[in-house]
Amino acid sequence: MSMKIRLARGGSKKRPFYRIVAADSRMPRDGRFIEKLGTYSPLLPKDSEDRVKMNVERIEYWMSHGAQPTERVQRMLEAAGVSPKKERNNPKKGTPGKKAQERVQEKADKAAAEAAAAAPAAEEAAAE
Repeated sequence: MSMKIRLARGGSKKRPFYRIVAADSRMPRDGRFIEKLGTYSPLLPKDSEDRVKMNVERIEYWMSHGAQPTERVQRMLEAAGVSPKKERNNPKKGTPGKKAQERVQEKADKAAAEAAAAAPAAEEAAAE
């Protein structure tokens, strides 16, 4: 059985609250878990100590028994200084999406067309 350390969502609509749990990877996200390892409350401010609470000893125990943390939990562990920071590669970060690139192209085409239309009028005015 493959174990995961992941977030199980609780809370009401538009008011998320997560439990950090050790669960079998085949179980549903909010379903059966083996042990609750902490909580995460994203609505609290980033500097609040109640935002992320973790039982670090139990998390290390489960990781030593082969449990894999999910990407989000891994980032929380790195922030807490439990696991070493991993280099993540996102080469496309910061580049505009397809729609934005199309808009920039349309704007450039429009500006070029206006400049081409204005050039003959300016030459006629200069000739007189």
